Amino acid sequence: MRSPFRAVVRLTIYLVWTLLLLPVQIVAVALGLRLASTLPRFYHRVCCRIIGIDLVVKGEMARNHPVLFVANHASYLDITVLGALICGSFVAKAEIARWPFFGFLARLQRSVFIERRGVHAGRHRDEIARRLEAGDDLILFPEGTSGDGNRILPFKSALFSVAEREVKGRPLTIQPVSVAYLRLDGLPLGREWRPSVAWYGAMDLPGHIWNLFSLGKLTVEVAFQPALDGTVTAAAASSRDLAESAQSSPSSPSGSRRKVLAELSQTAVEMGFAESLFASGRRR
Repeated sequence: MRSPFRAVVRLTIYLVWTLLLLPVQIVAVALGLRLASTLPRFYHRVCCRIIGIDLVVKGEMARNHPVLFVANHASYLDITVLGALICGSFVAKAEIARWPFFGFLARLQRSVFIERRGVHAGRHRDEIARRLEAGDDLILFPEGTSGDGNRILPFKSALFSVAEREVKGRPLTIQPVSVAYLRLDGLPLGREWRPSVAWYGAMDLPGHIWNLFSLGKLTVEVAFQPALDGTVTAAAASSRDLAESAQSSPSSPSGSRRKVLAELSQTAVEMGFAESLFASGRRR
């Protein structure tokens, strides 16, 4: 299933394609053109073809913008997969901005870089809120890191703090999204081959990219789950407050809301992820 020749061809085309669009995106970002938001989606769609990704999409994307999309995270490939479908920017760890090449690409896609700890956390949350107020859709990976692609890691409720704010007088729309890497050359992508796609732990990035580009056709299913209604999550948070008060362990309403949003989002993503894996095995 691996081919060094395939890797060379794909990497060459990928680099040429990227270098061709770089000047266009640089100008669009510098001038504040709408193209700066739409061009990345076109770029990622072509990248999917170059890498050999067959995208299968289920569900409907929320239409009442802005939207905070929350998805599971298994690989840097998630950026290309979700970027090919969503006209939005990613919320990324601050250190990614310092990565060579990929950090520059992330900045050109107008990613929001955040420090999840420390004195800068509040300022970065304000930056996310500012982008949402401007009508920008954002994509968040609430696990906080990439996993092995076999399971969903716990969602960090602190990353949902921005969702407590109203945007343009209404609760922010949050849409859970599940990403499942299902098949390689038509065969189920089992645990043996999943590390070839998932990038986590102390894996070497250049070597992993080489192996990934040498693989055959990869089938990825993206399932958009029903968007979370702000009224429902607020009611759920109030119910949690009442229950905790009855147990004499009160918490702040905002803390309860963050936890409810994280729990509801994770449940939806896990269900979509499991359904994709089950349906893929059943079709085989």
